[in-house]
Amino acid sequence: MTIEIGMITFDTADPAPLVGFWTEALGTTVLEDHGDFVILAPATEGGVHLAFQRVDDPTPGKNRVHFDAHVTDLDAEVGRLVALGAAEVERHSHEGLTWQVLADPDGNRFCLARSG
Repeated sequence: MTIEIGMITFDTADPAPLVGFWTEALGTTVLEDHGDFVILAPATEGGVHLAFQRVDDPTPGKNRVHFDAHVTDLDAEVGRLVALGAAEVERHSHEGLTWQVLADPDGNRFCLARSG
């Protein structure tokens, strides 16, 4: 048996701002909109879907799972996402790898790393 991750779902009090942020950030579109549950089309062929579901009590504090994305121009992409509403959390560098921790408008953290 093989497990394939098909979707990552974010709990949120209001899906709309996150849907707006992530569609712009990833350059994708809404695949399905069920009001309280919205699924985005994968940003790349064969990629993972992101979904946003309204919940009464989103988990407080730092999220325990996050995703990492690779970009060719780290500083430019951080600037673009901050302009869309992301917040810079911290920058790290270790043995030739540099990455930036960001938070989306709902506070969900994710990392951008320079590819290559």
